[in-house]
Amino acid sequence: MERRVTGFIRLGAFACLTPLAGCAPSEVPEEAEQSVQEDYRHLADEYLAALMERYPEKGTYYGIPGQAHDRLTDNSLAAIETWQVKEDAWLAKLAELDTTVRTGSPEWVIRGILLETLESSRAMRVCRNELWGVSETAGWQVVVPYLAEIQPVGTDKARREAMARARDLVRYLDTEIANLREGLRLGYSVPKHNTALVMGQIRGLLELDSPLRSPAERDDDADFQHAFTKVVERQVNPALQRYLHFLETEVEPAARAAIAIAEIPSGADCYRAAIRHHSTLESPPQEIHDLGLEQMAMIQAEMRQIAERSFDTEDVQGLLERLRTAPEFAFSSRQEILEHAQAALDRARKIMPDYFGLLPQADVVIEPYPAYREDSGTGEYQSPAEDGSRPGLYYIPVTDPERRPRAIYESLTFHETIPGHHLQLAIALERGDRSHPIARYLDNSGYSEGWALYTERLADEMGLFSSDLDRMGMLGDQAARAARLVIDTGIHEFGWSRQQALDYMTAHTTWAPQDIAAEIDRYIIWPGQATAYMLGMLKIRELRAQAETALGPRFRIQDFHDRILEDPAMSLGMLEEKIEKWIAEAG
Repeated sequence: MERRVTGFIRLGAFACLTPLAGCAPSEVPEEAEQSVQEDYRHLADEYLAALMERYPEKGTYYGIPGQAHDRLTDNSLAAIETWQVKEDAWLAKLAELDTTVRTGSPEWVIRGILLETLESSRAMRVCRNELWGVSETAGWQVVVPYLAEIQPVGTDKARREAMARARDLVRYLDTEIANLREGLRLGYSVPKHNTALVMGQIRGLLELDSPLRSPAERDDDADFQHAFTKVVERQVNPALQRYLHFLETEVEPAARAAIAIAEIPSGADCYRAAIRHHSTLESPPQEIHDLGLEQMAMIQAEMRQIAERSFDTEDVQGLLERLRTAPEFAFSSRQEILEHAQAALDRARKIMPDYFGLLPQADVVIEPYPAYREDSGTGEYQSPAEDGSRPGLYYIPVTDPERRPRAIYESLTFHETIPGHHLQLAIALERGDRSHPIARYLDNSGYSEGWALYTERLADEMGLFSSDLDRMGMLGDQAARAARLVIDTGIHEFGWSRQQALDYMTAHTTWAPQDIAAEIDRYIIWPGQATAYMLGMLKIRELRAQAETALGPRFRIQDFHDRILEDPAMSLGMLEEKIEKWIAEAG
């Protein structure tokens, strides 16, 4: 079922009356057009160089040739303020450039991505995330250990950089303590339960199997192994212990029982900025909440059809409880989960050319979460390296297999690998011939998560689900994203408790209890992000329906998907403008 959301979504910076538009550009002499292209490329080059200098982790994460891997971001308040001054200067430069750029042109892509990125970042300053950045979902203790696991080793230069970055973690942690202490002074705090989860993760990093030791374990040089291990034990671990002690003695006692973002200074403004930041849409919380309820009712009706057809019941909620808890609908081992997901991925690989012209070269592999994160992980994707040295990685939850609903795993695999995140993000990295690199290294959840959620239903069109059990899992996942619209706004706008959120998600999805708990905690500590999935998917489905109606028999699904994927990192407003132009030209 389709629901057009144009009336609900206000496209803000990307409506046709704004400077970005290019909706009806005038004819420009070729020399002038080349000059405009050079102006935009120069600005994008300047921004990207500064971005990589500011955030050196990106060079490692994306495997960008020529980047140094010897330090972490300067997280000091002074460095953050300096970066914000630069962002304001780039916005001013952007305002001075020619705005009559042709939709779909390289300069249109650059302008749109930079404008969305810079305006969104400026709007998010109200949240002061640097003053209360204790998050089990997006905190440094999630990012840095993965960085250690992909840190280059094997050469003298790589070993020196690995040692330098490990030592820099000490500086980073001490700065985090200073930032959080200043936040406490100014009235910023973290919910108690999320604080406890982070403390558990830090304790895991202090164990002998900590991923922070990975560079030494992956290098065969004995001297380096010894020296790196000494740095971890004598410098990094004491810094971790200082940070943990600070959480235990200062942050946790001051942690708030209330979970809404409204509890921090300017929290209401922060929530609206966060919705815009993640979804790229200016959407009022009440309308998001109502949309979630509407989508949930539609999905429940689809579930009822399958319940009657294959499970001989009209009781959808009772069936969801059975699928979530009955042993016959669970797994027998961790290995069975891995094999089940791998089989789904293998089926998807075989049929991709029937639905896509653009296909990635990079492979994707499936692995369980590392031990220190397995209790809070609900499934995630990590990008391949641009230089081909590392495949994409799908972290899959495998704890308590006897309590994990089998129904959800095919849908989750398609979302995280292909045709979902891996397809989209690997193509983005491999499109160097078309787009400026900022389109490869920047992203927004409205586009990327909207795409991944769209592909869950696409997988059913492709015949990839094994049975109606797995289709119920897909609809359960769709229901969970509708529930996110209801729950995220419920928590941060309407005062829902954690238990209310748990009860609502449990009543409407096939997700395991431990995953539901981890999800709710994620919504609490990461306001607004959860809304981007369904908002993005509905926009993509709306645009597809529009193209199918306008083009009729000339519509080819491969062409539509390639137009969506060929210019990565677009806001949903840019995506709408581009697809409507493609429809007009194709018609």
